[in-house]
Amino acid sequence: MAASMHRLGAAGRQLIKNLFNTKVINRNISAVTQVALNVPETKVTTLENGLRVASEDSGLATCTVGLWIDAGSRYEHALNNGTAHFLEHMAFKGTRKRSQLDLELEIENMGAHLNAYTSREQTVYYAKAFSKDLPRAVEILADIIQNSTLGEAEIERERGVILREMQEVETNLQEVVFDYLHATAYQETPLGRTILGPTENIKTINRGDLVEYITTHYKGPRIVLAAAGGVSHNELIDLAKYHFGKLPARYSAEALHPCHFTGSEIRVRDDKMPLAHIAITVEAVGWSHPDTIPLMVANTLIGNWDRSLGGGMNLSSKLAQMACQGNLCHSFQSFNTCYTDTGLWGLYMVCEPGTVKDMMHFTHLEWIYTHL
Repeated sequence: MAASMHRLGAAGRQLIKNLFNTKVINRNISAVTQVALNVPETKVTTLENGLRVASEDSGLATCTVGLWIDAGSRYEHALNNGTAHFLEHMAFKGTRKRSQLDLELEIENMGAHLNAYTSREQTVYYAKAFSKDLPRAVEILADIIQNSTLGEAEIERERGVILREMQEVETNLQEVVFDYLHATAYQETPLGRTILGPTENIKTINRGDLVEYITTHYKGPRIVLAAAGGVSHNELIDLAKYHFGKLPARYSAEALHPCHFTGSEIRVRDDKMPLAHIAITVEAVGWSHPDTIPLMVANTLIGNWDRSLGGGMNLSSKLAQMACQGNLCHSFQSFNTCYTDTGLWGLYMVCEPGTVKDMMHFTHLEWIYTHL
């Protein structure tokens, strides 16, 4: 297994330059305009306490609504790394007005779906429901993040669940490689830590740690209530004011710590493994950077491939054509991972040890010469 990083050098700059080809933009501008006209307007409103409300009304009979909170592993330190993910596990274990069973039955009887996930920069709680049940869905989300009981018995039970989840992740080599990738790309910074946290932290995190994390980070300016489908923006605003209007507006924690990219490499060699799992990346950009969209397009151009796909030399990705023709790898997938102020753009591949050098060679060539 290997993870390798390089700064956005000549290959990356040429890639972005090619993607800004004027002829391509002019040729497709009418098509883009037509698509834009068919996309529902995104409406955004900021409440007095800083919480933002965003919606797109497409007139459907169903909707998806969720809370996006700036409270991922990047906002943790070495001693509480894993807390955000632990909280996600505790979200559906009961509140002051609903037991875990009550919550599950209510969601089931609504014909709805309730879920959550944690990333390096966000914790997200969301529901999929019928549009008529939007008020109930928002109320349930509000109850979960503001009134969870965080019972000691539930904490101990979830502690075991998370430890087992960590063991499962260790068997997923792609997950392991991407954790190594972040560890070496963002050395000694919060982005270099894993989302699940180290085992010793999971064994010691307690109710006080969870409560402190909520009171520190779950503040109005750090939350977006977003909905799409059959939703009324004005109704969503009213629901947000009623259920989240009392959230604190002040955020006293430290500003986001810069996570500097470091070009480096990690290799973990195990000769008993038949295949090499490799990720190589260059430093990319954050969500708001102008180059984000070109890099997304480049990510699509490089594409992905595995041996189960047909098409042969008719595949749209040039790298896929070369991999298929030259038997360079078992699979590859391009990725573009964005954070607030930085990002990783690269390729994950699974190769036989004897073809790694050739696959890396053709990957670099494709990065240099990719164009529309």
